[in-house]
Amino acid sequence: MAASASPSAVVVLVLLVALLLAGLATAANQTQGFRPGEELRRYRRVQALLRRLNKPALRTIQSPDGDLIDCVAAHLQPAFDHPRLRGHRRLDPPVRPKGHQHRPNPNDTADAGVQLWAASGESCPEGSVPIRRTTEADVLRASSVRRFGRAPAARVRRDSVSGGHEHAVGYVAGDEYYGAKASINVWAPKVSTASEFSLSQIWVIAGSFGNDLNTIEAGWQVSPQLYGDNSPRFFTYWTTDAYQTTGCYNLLCSGFIQTNSRIAMGAAISPTSAYNAGQFDISLLVWKDPNHGNWWLEFGNGELVGYWPSLLFSHLASHASMVQFGGEVVNTRASGSHTATQMGSGHFAGEGFGKASYWTTATSRSPPDSTSPPTTQTATTSRAALTPSGGTTSTTAGRAGTSSARSMHRHRMLCLAED
Repeated sequence: MAASASPSAVVVLVLLVALLLAGLATAANQTQGFRPGEELRRYRRVQALLRRLNKPALRTIQSPDGDLIDCVAAHLQPAFDHPRLRGHRRLDPPVRPKGHQHRPNPNDTADAGVQLWAASGESCPEGSVPIRRTTEADVLRASSVRRFGRAPAARVRRDSVSGGHEHAVGYVAGDEYYGAKASINVWAPKVSTASEFSLSQIWVIAGSFGNDLNTIEAGWQVSPQLYGDNSPRFFTYWTTDAYQTTGCYNLLCSGFIQTNSRIAMGAAISPTSAYNAGQFDISLLVWKDPNHGNWWLEFGNGELVGYWPSLLFSHLASHASMVQFGGEVVNTRASGSHTATQMGSGHFAGEGFGKASYWTTATSRSPPDSTSPPTTQTATTSRAALTPSGGTTSTTAGRAGTSSARSMHRHRMLCLAED
């Protein structure tokens, strides 16, 4: 005959069962959003992307900021994963446009090492290209694996505010343009949240501002989400469909063909400007090669970085119809009010040189087969800034009249944001 349980033992058993059920309920609530199958699929997508972007390195250089720069054999760079570029042979450097021969710039950071990763004196061997290694943390900061390395759709607008993106720009339009040059003052503006950024850049544009927008872009950018820190970094971008499915930053997709072994796109720029102290520029030149039709990029004092093959584009395959110069910030209104993210130096134009950020720019509408140097023309200074109330102003540097079919338009623009 089985022994009967004592009343105290029954009470203890009931309490243990109750505690177990409570624990299971708590665990279920804590893991309600965890879906093992979905997380595993995402992990696999991240690893596949890293394998595609991070090519075998001949040498790896560690930057003082923690970046790893891989020296990748030039023929293995991501560009050649593009189906239309497989088997493509890198082109020899083109002749620079007339009137744009190399002139030393004492403020250009190219004379001071340009990028932080090169501070140690290490460099990539000839025949290789330096590529900033993409990490798992980089990818996981993106809104999705699919959108990693891409800008939000429809970033470029003629108006100054669009979809949380605020611009202060000067532009030329209404003609055929074959090049753009700028010396851009480099700062390290404050960026308030990880999902915001601040940049200064050139936009070379063709097509409408609809889904057929073509752009080539280059400049410097502070983007905690993309790079994981608040350092200003040299960047490029391209798209042929208004940032929807084509193009990317730097070498984060196939397209741009790098030819340079000294410049790493996405790497930190050093030194940077300081308020009422030393000022530093980066010089950029983008132009269309008349022989092959590709758009080439020059950085600093004569460093040819590489080119965007014309076959990537629809409208830009022939020429640009607009060139913009200026700054952009993202305003997420995270705290319910206008962002404190700065543009340029974060100080207004009236404070002047050494305090406000500056540009020196030129656009070329010389025909691509021109052998004569373009004439030049100087426009009045234009200023563009975020207003203290959080709105924006956008200033157009209009095209001055000229009787020549070959001309240059120059303006100096101070691109600023509220303190």
